[in-house]
Amino acid sequence: MNTHRKAYRASILHSLADPAVVGQEASYQYFDDGILVVENGHITDIGEANEVLARHQNNLNVTEYHNKLITAGFIDTHIHYPQTGMIASYGEQLLDWLENYTFPEERRFKNPVYALKVARLFFDELARNGTTTALVFGTVHKSSVDVFFEEAEKRNLRMIAGKVLMDRNAPDYLTDTPESGYADSKALIEKWHKRGRLLYAVTPRFAPTSTDEQLAMVGRLLKEYPDVYLHTHLSENKKEIEWVLELFPERESYLDVYDHYGLLHQRAVFAHGIHLSDCECQRLAETDSAIAFCPTSNLFLGSGLFNLPKMEAFKIKVGMGTDVGAGTSFSLLQTMSEAYKIMQLQQKKLHPFKSLYLATLGGAHALSLDDKVGNLEVGKEADFVVLDLHATQLMRFRMEQTKTLEEKLFVLMSLGGEQAVYQTYIYGDLAYSANAEKTKQIAS
Repeated sequence: MNTHRKAYRASILHSLADPAVVGQEASYQYFDDGILVVENGHITDIGEANEVLARHQNNLNVTEYHNKLITAGFIDTHIHYPQTGMIASYGEQLLDWLENYTFPEERRFKNPVYALKVARLFFDELARNGTTTALVFGTVHKSSVDVFFEEAEKRNLRMIAGKVLMDRNAPDYLTDTPESGYADSKALIEKWHKRGRLLYAVTPRFAPTSTDEQLAMVGRLLKEYPDVYLHTHLSENKKEIEWVLELFPERESYLDVYDHYGLLHQRAVFAHGIHLSDCECQRLAETDSAIAFCPTSNLFLGSGLFNLPKMEAFKIKVGMGTDVGAGTSFSLLQTMSEAYKIMQLQQKKLHPFKSLYLATLGGAHALSLDDKVGNLEVGKEADFVVLDLHATQLMRFRMEQTKTLEEKLFVLMSLGGEQAVYQTYIYGDLAYSANAEKTKQIAS
């Protein structure tokens, strides 16, 4: 028996394509009694249990699950690790929220000891919620990103992150300069980009906190390192948009500010995109840029309702983001539930298979990582999650009433959340187990 080869038996569901493009039925693959085979951090086989066992002549070390569902690890396309300690901060919309809560908390990340403490908690929370890849904001401090990547490397995570760039309209204790921002970003790229499973994102906070000189520097970095990411915010709040147009009167729109400096490209991810014109949508599509849809944050800050069907019509890449700390949960299951409600408020439907796509393969596509993660196809990296369909008494009872796979999936999204995550695997290794967590809590 191959001791490096492991197999996991349960119901298995994963996305194959965008339902908006191929239709619901062709968008996923499901095995009611399936086996997933993992070897050296990659998926080497998947299928109906009897067929997989026959292919391996029963020579498999199989872990069996009951009332569980295996799917690809969740992918969070927009989250702030320094805002972990200020999640659920009361009473403001975007610009006041930044001033009153965000900036004072991010100041603390000048201390790498504090940054490491938060980074460890942050990664623990991601694993507890089944998230295996994320696109992450650091702070303006270079050391906060070093600490983040060091901890991510220890855990063998596929993570993308970057140092925040801000040279105006922020407290003095959180600003850099175009020159220092360039030097710090360049050093971080050289050190961390493509080191193991780690990738770098050049990260201007948003247009109002960067001068023309700094945005030009961001464009220069993207030319010098064409395979790094660009990660920023776009059209989240109407007052924010008005502010951008006041600061950049010569530009036609918020997006045009970024476009002018060459920031739109295949690995550019813009968080929110709630209030976009048709012209802006067209330009995002032309440049193969992506939007991170952040439902819990948009509701919490009262920013607006994201128009997903419009993005589909323009064929814009969209992933799901928790946007912690304005977002109120690390759970992409809970985020999917809120996304459904945002569509309902617009008299539109969000199908469970589309939600699954957005939180897995769609996120991978938005991050140009769909050749590596996002589903459970043979050859992909073995980042996956085991979900407990009977995680609570109510879920167990409700699951007994379901008649179809899509109904089960919808119940899981609506009632699941953090408690539905039974185990999380990173590159084939167990990173989180609910049973082990309960044991630890009892012991403490």
